[in-house]
Parts: sequence; C-alpha cells; structure tokens
Amino acid sequence: MTPRIVAIGGTVAAGSTTELALRTAMASAAALGADVQLFGGAYLAELPHYRSSAHSGDDGREMVEAVRAADGILLAAPGYHGTISGLVKNALDYLEDLAKDSRPYLDGRAVGLVATAYGDQATMSTMQTLRSIVHALRGWPTPMGATIRTYPGLFSVDGECLDDRARMQLDLVGQQVVRGATRLSASPQVRA
Repeated sequence: MTPRIVAIGGTVAAGSTTELALRTAMASAAALGADVQLFGGAYLAELPHYRSSAHSGDDGREMVEAVRAADGILLAAPGYHGTISGLVKNALDYLEDLAKDSRPYLDGRAVGLVATAYGDQATMSTMQTLRSIVHALRGWPTPMGATIRTYPGLFSVDGECLDDRARMQLDLVGQQVVRGATRLSASPQVRA
C-alpha cells in the first residue's frame, strides 16, 4: 500500500519558512514511499472565506477531495499573534464538507503538525491550537509535532533546512505521519 498524504499550509509569501518546513516534512514522508500532494500558501490564498458570499461549492473542492482520499495529513501553520493564521484556519474550515462522510473530517487519519514562529512561545501556542483542531476533527496527531523557531538562514536559497534540530523534528513528523497512516489504514474502523 502506498500511503496518500495531503500537505496543507504556508503563508501568502512565496517561499515562506512555513511552507519550506512543510516541504521538508513532505520529503521525509515521500522518502518512505508516500504519495504526497501539497496545497500551499498560493492555493490557500485563493480560497474565499468558507461559506461567505464569495464562496461557491466548487471552491476548495480539489483540496477537500484530496483529504477525503488521504490516509494522512501534514498541517503547517505560522504563529500569528499566538495562534494559527487565518489563511490556514480558513482552509481547515473547508473540511466541514467532510462532515457527513462515512469517515467524517479527519477520522482515521494520522496528522503530522508543524508550527513556525519567531518565538518559542508562539510556536507552542500554535502547536496547541493545531492539536486542538485535529482532535475536534477526529484526527490522530502524531506523537511528534515540529515547533520551528524561524530566523534568517534557517533555510538555504534552494529550500534546504540548515538547522539540525529543526530538520530532525521535520523529518520525524514526516516519518511518523506515514507510519501512523499505514497502521490506521490497516486497522478496522470502529464507528460510534
């Protein structure tokens, strides 16, 4: 079985640290044989506010369908004012379209989490928010969540993570989401 992993995250800035961190975790998942699909900052920035007057039924459909078929998810959010960005929160709101599925929301899916910020406090509060959201959506957060404190020079110009501690965290998140997705996919689903 080839695990299908959907990666969601980033910012409106091209080449953001958040998206580079997500891509590092994605590469680790792909190295274990996972099929990984990215919905990065540029995609998320095009999504109108969920269920606003600008929203149509086709908005976000590609992402929602990818999550519906996924075995695991990678989520990456920047810490803005102590929590996740509105851009990432809006994308997660689109998962409400999965509410009436036989496997609703993120049920039965391993979810690897990445939080980035300039300060340690913001990375931790952002991680806590991500974990709370994943629990509310019935997902299974991986034991490791990467809290990446950003600074100039964290990534090379070609996107390589230059910090050993950060790279280790991101690699572990990517590996755990594949292992978790593989195990959850193989186990029978129990419905309440």
